[in-house]
Amino acid sequence: MKLKIWRQESPEVKGKFELYTLENVHEDMSFLEMLDVLNEKLLHDGIEPVSFSHDCREGICGSCGVVINGRAHGPLQGTTTCQLYLRHLKKYKTLVIEPWRARAFPVIKDLVVNRSAFDRIIQSGGYVSVNTGGVPDANSIPIGRHIADEAFRAASCIGCGACVAACPNASATLFVAAKISHLAMLPQGQPEKHHRVESMLETMKKEGFGNCSNAGACEYECPKGITLKNIAKMNREYFEAVFVASLEEHPSHPHYGKGDEGVHHTLNH
Repeated sequence: MKLKIWRQESPEVKGKFELYTLENVHEDMSFLEMLDVLNEKLLHDGIEPVSFSHDCREGICGSCGVVINGRAHGPLQGTTTCQLYLRHLKKYKTLVIEPWRARAFPVIKDLVVNRSAFDRIIQSGGYVSVNTGGVPDANSIPIGRHIADEAFRAASCIGCGACVAACPNASATLFVAAKISHLAMLPQGQPEKHHRVESMLETMKKEGFGNCSNAGACEYECPKGITLKNIAKMNREYFEAVFVASLEEHPSHPHYGKGDEGVHHTLNH
């Protein structure tokens, strides 16, 4: 197997592709197991091993993400890199392996990138901080089955960054939309929803992510199947937040100074 892998010693050093040949690989090896075998060979030959991120290797955490032959997480749709096996890559004579490419994801070393920008977006509002009281009984707050399912699907985002890597503008819109949508659809997320959407979108912009390209590549490459519906939901949440803010800022308006609660009735009708 021929491997063309991006090697970069540090963020300050210019990187380049290096070509390796690997023998004694089996089609039932996972992609990361193949990299482990390569690193054992490199160490034996006195060469610096390839740095790559991984953790659970069960398709849960998303830390394993790399671009394989131009595809985020590789050619198998709905699959993280760690769940990719060499039998899925038999048609390729050479595997070209590189890190996520985004200004907001600077390369740390080789295939490892710094994705702390996602953490800062979450810290800016992707949570519920208001006092919601003790843990209620499961059925004390009725939530429709359709809403619960949609919220759960949005919450399944693992923050791997494949959407950023696949987007022509390196946008994090799908990630941010998933985090906003799943809280906006639940009762516990309602008190802070306007602050949440404004703050998270502003942080996304500050971190250097691009605008949504409307290409749809993010949805196609997402290993958890997060859909563009979440972006539409986020846009509606943002327009509502801007509308509420405009009411608060105009003294001539009858709802001036009443905040979110003063306009809920108007919005709902």
